[in-house]
Amino acid sequence: MIKMSEDPELETLRKKRAAELEAQAQAQAEAAAQKAEIDAQKAMILRQILTPQARDRLANIKIARPEFAESLENQLISLASRGNLRGQVTEEQLIEILKRLQSGKRESTIEFKRK
Repeated sequence: MIKMSEDPELETLRKKRAAELEAQAQAQAEAAAQKAEIDAQKAMILRQILTPQARDRLANIKIARPEFAESLENQLISLASRGNLRGQVTEEQLIEILKRLQSGKRESTIEFKRK
C-alpha cells in the first residue's frame, strides 16, 4: 500500500501548485513595485507644478475622494506636459479648477410624490 506522502502524483501536484503560487506572488510584487514607481514619478511632477498649499488641498481631496483626486492629478500632469500651465498652480487656482470640474457634474435628486 502506498502512503499519501509517497504518492508521486500528489507530490507533482504539490510542486506545481507551489510554483503557481510563487509566480503569482512574484507578479504581484512586480505590479506593486511598478505602481510605487509611477506614484513616485507623479509625486515628483506634482511637487514641481503645485505650491505647498495646493498640494495640501489635493492631499485632503485624496483622503475624501481618492478617485476624483487621481483624475485631478492626471489632468494637472497632462496640462503641465502640454505646457498649458504658467508657473506653479496656487491653491486659489486649484480651487477654480475644482469648481469647473464639479460644475460639469450633474447632481442627482430624488423626488417623492405623495398621493
